[in-house]
Amino acid sequence: MPAEYQLIEHQYDVIVVGAGGAGLRATFGMAAEGLATACITKVFPTRSHTVAAQGGMSAALGNMGPDDWRWHMYDTVKGSDWLGDQDAIEYMCREAIPAVIELEHYGVPFSRTETGEIYQRPFGGMTTNYGEGTAQRTCAAADRTGHAILHTLYQQSLKHNAEFLIEYFAVDLVMDADGVCRGVIAWNLEDGSMHIFRAQTVVLATGGYGRSYFSCTSAHTCTGDGNGMALRAGLPLQDMEFTQFHPTGIYGAGCLITEGVRGEGGYLTNADGERFMERYAPNAKDLASRDVVSRSMTIEINEGRGVGDHKDHIFLHLEHLGPEVINERLPGIAESAEIFAGVDVTKQPIPVLPTVHYNMGGVPTNYHGEVVTLRDGNPDSVVPGLMSIGEAACVSVHGANRLGSNSLLDLVVFGRAAAKRCAATLTPGATQPSVDRNAVDKIISRFDALRYADGSESTAKLRDDMQRIMQTHAAVFRTGDVLEEGKAKLREVYAAFQHVKVSDRSMRWNTDLVETLELANLLGSAMVSIDAAANRTESRGAHAREDFPDRDDENWMKHTLTWIEDDGKVKFDYRPVHLYTLSDDVEVVPPKKRVY
Repeated sequence: MPAEYQLIEHQYDVIVVGAGGAGLRATFGMAAEGLATACITKVFPTRSHTVAAQGGMSAALGNMGPDDWRWHMYDTVKGSDWLGDQDAIEYMCREAIPAVIELEHYGVPFSRTETGEIYQRPFGGMTTNYGEGTAQRTCAAADRTGHAILHTLYQQSLKHNAEFLIEYFAVDLVMDADGVCRGVIAWNLEDGSMHIFRAQTVVLATGGYGRSYFSCTSAHTCTGDGNGMALRAGLPLQDMEFTQFHPTGIYGAGCLITEGVRGEGGYLTNADGERFMERYAPNAKDLASRDVVSRSMTIEINEGRGVGDHKDHIFLHLEHLGPEVINERLPGIAESAEIFAGVDVTKQPIPVLPTVHYNMGGVPTNYHGEVVTLRDGNPDSVVPGLMSIGEAACVSVHGANRLGSNSLLDLVVFGRAAAKRCAATLTPGATQPSVDRNAVDKIISRFDALRYADGSESTAKLRDDMQRIMQTHAAVFRTGDVLEEGKAKLREVYAAFQHVKVSDRSMRWNTDLVETLELANLLGSAMVSIDAAANRTESRGAHAREDFPDRDDENWMKHTLTWIEDDGKVKFDYRPVHLYTLSDDVEVVPPKKRVY
């Protein structure tokens, strides 16, 4: 190991990588349980992408009418197109209620009803009585719910004396020869030092990989860093073919317009002024699930009924709601529409287009947050010392399609679950074995190779090529031929990365190297995503194959597991969907045709 890489060593009971909603809920939960906890984050915690979540967090509180967590579970299973694990979905929907009440007690300033209860709005796919009515289930803090939750969780983490290592870039997991995770190596961007964090458990809470696409609602920090670390550790990723397109990104900018707009009564129209969702989802209409609305909008545009000079987008109306409702419940949306579209929403519709928004796939885990793999043929074997939560993980509660407002819920419930699991299984201050020095040297050698990379390809060009390939070849609608063409083109980019050039050799604030490390992580996610999409010959949830338009439960009701081998080839395996529940009094939701 070069002398300049003398690793500064730290030891904690738990290391959390990422300071979004999931990472912060786990961090303060661990610290509150007496575990020595540190959180590594590449941006300041309140800049994490959870801050951009607008619409709210689902929980069957019943503040705005009758509700039941079992109805919530049914909606989530249906929304997942029966690819979600029903034990995990049961856990999430049942625990949603105490998790929200806890947040309220921690200080989240939820909007209120006239009687002082938490305000709840309708959201797509959320129903009462197993699909019969419309549920008002999404707990909201105006249209800045993620911002409110993130700030509260950060304050709680500081209150419980959790330690934060801010603007540290996690490079790789330290795994021993027996497949146990012993820690993580990170680079301090401020002073250029390298650190090894030893821990009884490492928790990956690094968010999604939306930036593998050209147009997305994700922050530029959403680069799948946890996915990349898992793949390099020889671990699989799960269900990576399922990418959610949010129906309403601002045309030309990609900035998100929350589903809460339609929950408050907003609606979509085409060039004829028609509320076309009534044709595609006669019951739910504009509040059908996101994959259904995105495909419906795309069909309208493809058939020549788009709006604008190029007939390439759709209008979203909320002017009929009136300034009072907009200013009280959707003030951030009004501001975003004015900034990014030049629209006064009290008088004009917002131009919108389906935009990449969420990754259902990620590091496979159980409902405790523990990473699982196919070790020794057991589909639910646990990787010792490693957990994953939030969008980085695939529990799988979202299956083939996430329902709106189940994301903030996922972050909080499984961040909380991970803290509870660690409290039950770890001994504070326990002696830890020494790390495998060969594993450490391998990580540093890879870092060094990228730092001094002097090839012919720029990071920016390779990233642009990858993003455009994914946007064109793995979009709302897919076909085998288009996916295969995309696979071939993406392999060329993956191979060209071996010839990348990093012009800045410094260790302090080297954004060139940061972006190259992020690109490596994005490329891994993109490769397994497009390969898995080509391999799944059915349409399910967000994965819509025009050449295989029907869902195929006989052959494809199973989770895809993917690895990248040393030569860049993607390897596949599968594990069954959990069609069982945790409690005897909760029934499995049997598969049926998914209509809204």
